[in-house]
Amino acid sequence: MNRRADASRPTPTNSSFTRWQVSTVALITVGYAGYYLCRSDLSVAMPLLIAELAKHGVSPDTAKIEMGTVASLGVLAYAIGKFPSGWLADFMGGRRNFLCGMAGSILFTILFSLGGGMPLFTLAWMANRGVQSMGWAGMVKIASRWFSFSAYGTVMGIISLSYLFGDAAAREFMARLIDAGFGWRGVFLAAAGTLALLLLLNLMLLKETPARLGFPEPPANPANLFREERESARPAGLASLLGTFARSPAFWLVCLLSLGVTILRETFNLWTPTYFTQSVGLTVADAAHKSALFPLFGGLSVLLAGFLSDRLGKTGRPAIIFYGLLLSAGALMALAIGDFGGSRAMPVALVALVAFLMIGPYSYLAGAISLDFGGKQGSATASGLIDGVGYLGGVLAGNSVAGISVVWGWKGAFAALAAVALLSSFAAGVYLIQLRRPT
Repeated sequence: MNRRADASRPTPTNSSFTRWQVSTVALITVGYAGYYLCRSDLSVAMPLLIAELAKHGVSPDTAKIEMGTVASLGVLAYAIGKFPSGWLADFMGGRRNFLCGMAGSILFTILFSLGGGMPLFTLAWMANRGVQSMGWAGMVKIASRWFSFSAYGTVMGIISLSYLFGDAAAREFMARLIDAGFGWRGVFLAAAGTLALLLLLNLMLLKETPARLGFPEPPANPANLFREERESARPAGLASLLGTFARSPAFWLVCLLSLGVTILRETFNLWTPTYFTQSVGLTVADAAHKSALFPLFGGLSVLLAGFLSDRLGKTGRPAIIFYGLLLSAGALMALAIGDFGGSRAMPVALVALVAFLMIGPYSYLAGAISLDFGGKQGSATASGLIDGVGYLGGVLAGNSVAGISVVWGWKGAFAALAAVALLSSFAAGVYLIQLRRPT
């Protein structure tokens, strides 16, 4: 009887299981791309918001710094939210995290659109970013239960397209709305409405684990920090969960890397349209279009990096991070010291190059590397801790970068970012050396 039951049980190699894996990746990738409609809307609409504040007597430089402060406080809320969101996903399940983050983001995006001054802007944006922190950890937890460790790089590379190609598509969509005459409020409301449709789709179709459909779960990385506890998906307790990560020097290095690289990514996510309008001379709509090149080239980087990392062994990911960040520092210095002679194409191309060199390495940190560290049991917590530390650094991308750009111009801001990239590459080098040591 047992043999007949085993024979009839679906296996991870059959076509039905593969279809469900593809469906799961598609649902969470498109769903998380929807998160970016309600995140990139502030960046895309930033020139419109600054212009509206200027009409009410606020100088453009002051408005830029004030909106940068709103963005920074949003990143701070996001960073703080990352820590409990990882624990919640590991203990309560990734699907719940993912869907609750969507619902909250819709609500607070609508609230932001009703605002007319800094207090409500600040409150709504912080709340929006806070609830959005639940989404990524939820996705990582779901991926840990649907996919084998041998495919972590490729799968997380595809999922990472949600915040890259998805971000690019979101920016293009919102740029077209601006072209059509939408104001910033209309852009925010359209973003919330689209995310609501994606929430409904995931609510109906997304499954927490293949076990819900009668399939066995694929194996986790045998070298994960929880390998002695086998394939358990629920941690024994919060103290043991956090203590395991705290005792790993490699984990701390990855957190340090996340700190530096998130500063870089958040700066470009927020300020690229503003840089293109103020320094390069593009119109607001054209700047929104061109800003989509950053996530677009970042997506190409992630696909290539994910494919390579699954084939280069355990040192493949840190090696790609090291060289990518080192070359990013060079591209950023070119933006800092380059004389483009009035060319609009060259600075836009350099921004796209930074994305190609930096975003692939960035995607490993709270993705495949978190799965490597945490396995089924602690992957969401690993992702939350790594991302949380990173976004604490990302707070500087708002008012700090705004302040530097006001005092020293955008060239000064890019010089500071080049220094961050160089220091981050040093941390990546130490991480690479550590993994090359025999165990």
